[in-house]
Amino acid sequence: MVTSAFHQAIGTLQSHVYSIDSGFQQGYGNTSLRLISKGFRLDIGLLRRRSYCSKERRFISQASTSQTSVFNPVSSPSSNNIAESRKKSNEAALILIRHGESLWNEKNLFTGCVDVPLTKKGVEEAIEAGKRISNIPVDVIYTSALIRAQMTAMLAMTQHRRKKVPIVMHNENEQAKSWSQIFSEETKKQCIPVITAWQLNERMYGELQGLNKQETADKYGKEKVHEWRRSYDIPPPNGESLEMCAQRAVAYFKEHIEPQLLYGKNVMIAAHGNSLRSIIMYLDKLTSREVISLELSTGIPLLYIFKEGKFMRRGSPVGPTEAGVYAYTKTLALYRQKLDEMFQ
Repeated sequence: MVTSAFHQAIGTLQSHVYSIDSGFQQGYGNTSLRLISKGFRLDIGLLRRRSYCSKERRFISQASTSQTSVFNPVSSPSSNNIAESRKKSNEAALILIRHGESLWNEKNLFTGCVDVPLTKKGVEEAIEAGKRISNIPVDVIYTSALIRAQMTAMLAMTQHRRKKVPIVMHNENEQAKSWSQIFSEETKKQCIPVITAWQLNERMYGELQGLNKQETADKYGKEKVHEWRRSYDIPPPNGESLEMCAQRAVAYFKEHIEPQLLYGKNVMIAAHGNSLRSIIMYLDKLTSREVISLELSTGIPLLYIFKEGKFMRRGSPVGPTEAGVYAYTKTLALYRQKLDEMFQ
């Protein structure tokens, strides 16, 4: 059954794969507003100069005679809306999932930013992760631009009791946005936007990518390879250190994801060991010494509650049927009760 799910997942995801230079034009943090009146359209797009971490913003407006109505399920909350939402929403859930085992994990190869899919075991891990979070609300999903993280997110959501459909947002150009429109209001209500961002990618391992980890240790020495892998600020040859990975991942989290939590949105992030360690370093206020010893298992979800501007770790759900393991808040308990009533 799992094997069947694996092949179905591969076929489904292949139809969604596209060339991604994401994070620049797509995501909750980017505003796309269209006002349509008597054939006049004003597009206000928040464009970003492409740089690795810092981005200069500028607004561009253009007019045309198009009368097409465009559905964009992803909008950016304004500061006024965020302030108002703090009064209305006391908390929001944040789920972090490291992708399941990849084919290069299995082969003990340095993967980094090479785009490698999941193994059969990785698919099973993603499905199990989905069962463990099946009673936790999810309003928006963020993944890296790499297929193993996207597969993990998609497979996990197949297990969610709410049965909403995750939809990858294609905002890389106007044609992509136009062609991926949804015209049914009822269908829109049953969709969850999936935002892909290269800033959430795994740490780039430079000249180690594709090399066998044991053979690399034999060649350069265990201490040197351990330094490359586990130090905070020492990168491998022509690669990224954890510090460099943290700069882009945390900046993206603060600019795009944290405002959604402030707005009361429940967020799931499916990403990688080092990009998630970077985010956890920010959430838990870890030092550089503490974060290098942090280990994340593949396919194991971590739950945080965002409340009154603070992140509270609630742990890892152990099983899908054990109520206590989620360390439920009152809000999450009410959500599960609602699901139970819906699917009796």
